[in-house]
Amino acid sequence: MELLWKLLVLVSLVEGLTGTGVLQRPVFTKQPGSVVFPVHAGETQREVVFSCEAQGHPPLFYRWKRNDSFILPVQGSRYSLMGGNLHISNLNKEEDVGIYQCLASNSFGTIISREASLHVAYLENFKTQRRSPVRVREGQGVVLLCGPPPHSGELTFSWIFNAYPSFVIQDTRRFISQKTGNLYIAKVEPSDVGNYTCVVTNTVTKSSVQGPPTPLVLRLDGVMGEYEPKIEVQLPEVVPVAKSSTVKLECFALGNPVPTISWKRVDRAPFGRKVDVNKASGVLEIPYFQQEDSGMYECIAENSRGRNSVKGKLSFYAPPQLTEKPQDVQKTIDDTLEWECKANAKPKPSYRWLKNGDPLDHMEEKIQVNNGVLTISRLNLADVGMYQCVAENKHGRIFTNAELRVIAIAPDFSQNPLKAQTLARQGGDVLIECKPRMSPRGVISWRKGKEALRESHRMMVLDNGSLRLSNVTKMDAGIYTCVARNQFGVASSSGNLFVKEATTITSPAGHLDVTLGESIVLPCQVSYDPTLDLKFTWFFNEQVIHFGSQGAFFEKVGGRSAGDIMIRNIQLSHAGKYTCAVQTKVDSVSIATDVVVRGPPDPPLDCQVNEMTETTASLSWRPGLDNHSPILSYTIQARTPFSLGWQTVTNVREILKGKELSATVTDLSPWVDYEFRVLATNSVGTGEPSKPSKKTRTKEMLPRVTPARVSGGGGGRSELVITWEPVPEEMQSGPGFGYVVAFRPLGAQGWMQAAVTSPDASRYVFKNESIPPFSPYQVKVGVYNNKGEGPFSPVTTIYSAEEEPSRAPVKLRARSVSASEVEVTWKPLAWSNSRRRILGYELLYWREKEKPDAASVVRTEGNKTSVLIRDLEGSSTYYMSLRAYNSAGVGQQSYIVNVTTKKPPPSKAPGRIMWGTSNSKVILSWDQVHALENESEVTGYKVMYSKDKHSHPSVVETNNTSLELSLPTNQEYVIQIKPFSEGGEGISSDQITVRKHKDSITMGAAPASLGFSVVSLAAAILTGRILL
Repeated sequence: MELLWKLLVLVSLVEGLTGTGVLQRPVFTKQPGSVVFPVHAGETQREVVFSCEAQGHPPLFYRWKRNDSFILPVQGSRYSLMGGNLHISNLNKEEDVGIYQCLASNSFGTIISREASLHVAYLENFKTQRRSPVRVREGQGVVLLCGPPPHSGELTFSWIFNAYPSFVIQDTRRFISQKTGNLYIAKVEPSDVGNYTCVVTNTVTKSSVQGPPTPLVLRLDGVMGEYEPKIEVQLPEVVPVAKSSTVKLECFALGNPVPTISWKRVDRAPFGRKVDVNKASGVLEIPYFQQEDSGMYECIAENSRGRNSVKGKLSFYAPPQLTEKPQDVQKTIDDTLEWECKANAKPKPSYRWLKNGDPLDHMEEKIQVNNGVLTISRLNLADVGMYQCVAENKHGRIFTNAELRVIAIAPDFSQNPLKAQTLARQGGDVLIECKPRMSPRGVISWRKGKEALRESHRMMVLDNGSLRLSNVTKMDAGIYTCVARNQFGVASSSGNLFVKEATTITSPAGHLDVTLGESIVLPCQVSYDPTLDLKFTWFFNEQVIHFGSQGAFFEKVGGRSAGDIMIRNIQLSHAGKYTCAVQTKVDSVSIATDVVVRGPPDPPLDCQVNEMTETTASLSWRPGLDNHSPILSYTIQARTPFSLGWQTVTNVREILKGKELSATVTDLSPWVDYEFRVLATNSVGTGEPSKPSKKTRTKEMLPRVTPARVSGGGGGRSELVITWEPVPEEMQSGPGFGYVVAFRPLGAQGWMQAAVTSPDASRYVFKNESIPPFSPYQVKVGVYNNKGEGPFSPVTTIYSAEEEPSRAPVKLRARSVSASEVEVTWKPLAWSNSRRRILGYELLYWREKEKPDAASVVRTEGNKTSVLIRDLEGSSTYYMSLRAYNSAGVGQQSYIVNVTTKKPPPSKAPGRIMWGTSNSKVILSWDQVHALENESEVTGYKVMYSKDKHSHPSVVETNNTSLELSLPTNQEYVIQIKPFSEGGEGISSDQITVRKHKDSITMGAAPASLGFSVVSLAAAILTGRILL
């Protein structure tokens, strides 16, 4: 058989070499699958086909194995091949059942398919025809055995009661096990008496057979009493369950009363939604089984007589699934192959390797297999072939294929010739690589020009064939040739070596000490071979500086042979090591400069309050970085909820020197929350503040601050009103803050006192009928808190409430000044007496058709005897009344007078304004304004002029409609004209602008003044008076 298939491989190789197809290794396109063949009684034609197809060139031929033995499909046997498919005729269930595999081969090698099983499904008849009666008492449990006949394939079970088609229906009392076929009746009842027949069905062949009937007879020797559950359908100790499959657990118990069945996980994890618990049939079903479903399960049977349980473990398993596959590879002779094969499985898989369908010989020293990794060293042509990794556990195995090619070729430089030009630095080292393609590895030799090279302490041929030259000199320049030989041929490749001057940095390495904000230049001057190009690269603390992307700090300022850089406005973060790296095609050099940046100190650390008293705080802190300049002093700042930001506070020591890391802050307010922070100062400046300390409150103490602006007076009859400015919260020195108000009549000895508990209070009213009006009192206001009473404010004198004015003003007069103004006068009352004062007067006025309740009020202060009322309506009658007032209220009203305002001024503005200039004079004229019937007659005009629109105008009044102004004509003027009458001023004309002119005579007109005689304007000379 071995000789036959090798001959076939040779034939396929010859066909491949003479054919036109593209060479291809075997690759399965269809692999055999497992078959369960149903066998029915009396059948004669029983044929099974296993499919197998693969691609490859030269053309493939196929072989088959059953149970690891080759099948010989000779003529006349029951086995035949059609392409790659295996046909089995006249199937024999004893001989043909087993594991089948297909092998596909060509000149590249052999691959073997996955395993496919052949099983025969059948169901024979029951052997016995009669069964003995089963006798039980009423209330007793019973098990009726099925005992299925010989079979292969999955079965299902049912029971007929007495006669078909009366089937037993499962419920909490009756259960049919689909594992054994037995019928369980938990508690027999008289209605259960009869014949029971087990029906067995093969799910593959679809055939069914019936067993002999089993009579169930009721015993007459009594009724079975109650008893605890007895579990008859037990759980297996361990049930292995494949990933993604469905598992069913059965559990049933006999008992009286009929037991109830329940399920739980021993680890108390809840069942997922997918789990189906069929309490009626005692079956727990878990579909799509996963790793998290594994564990210990418990079935509990219980009734009123007791409780029993059984446990079983579901263990998860998964056949191998490949996660990493070996890939086709091509190697040279003497090379090493390493393939890795990985798979996921539970339990963990083992690995083995096949070559051309046969197990790999691990006894060979050059072959090593370690946990799925195949290593073959010193490859040769005999190692060529198709390799397969087999990953397997007890639940399955999986195959993956890869091809190994080992090539033998003469030396060839076509893909990797020597570099045409190699540059070297004088005094340096250089490597000239020689990488010909050849298999097996041959001999490498070198020559310079036409002379063979001899190895020395400066010239060495490395194991890989490359040439290394050390301490290169100008004499080493020239043409170098690499010659490669093996048993298949010889080849060579040449390249030129050029020796260049070494690059050196002429700028010395240094150390720079700079101050924050300065600008510096870091030099990098070089000497180099002029035939080479330079490349400068700067590093800051080993990181490349990207110019242009680091803000405006770094800038290149060197020329072609210099790499100087400038750092502008240097920052603390710029301190560190700067490296200038210079690179050419032959070498690279670098120089480093350390830069120290001095700046203000970093914020102090860990500022905290160690102790608080009523007015002091003890602080401590740790120094921050001094940024290369010693810390000279510290400043402490504080903040409260009442302060405007941070304020510098006083210390016991006026100046905190740089080595002092604690201080006592004084002059704090008691019972106030404080935060503190510290700032450090050195010769460069003051740094950022520390983080604030935690809020800490000073201790409480007696209040020290008294209310300000103690005063009073006013109020109602028989009242003494005392007022003050409340003490701010930060000055109250503790909780429970309030005021003590003390008062006494002027000249009295003892003080009356009252407590005001609200810290926000600013007023106290003492009411007593015995208090005379407008009497002097001495008052003072003290403070207190939970610690006790504090000081009183200075004594001040106030007056008790006075009485309202008792008399009405007299001699009230009203005179219309204009259409909108009325002047009112009166005779004043006496300003003060022992009971009251006059603080001023209230004038009430209202129009003729309005009610007095809607009157407007004008209030005066002091002893004034007149008031001017503005913004009135023209030609309107107003009524007026006057009354005096003081702090107690208002007095009696005077009698009512009335006055009628004058007619309003004309509502029309002057029109047709003309102007002219002549010898430093401006001559104006305009049309007369005529009043309407309800307006007062014009009595004159006001001419207003100014140098621009924003300056205060000068005013000239005239009774005529023209005016001559003596003004310099070399400036511009803005002029407006408006009429006036006894009713007041009318509406102004639009502004006109008289522009400056060099000519002796100029004329102009407002836009609406067309048709006015310029001659009459020139002849008009009028006079007036100027009002400034």
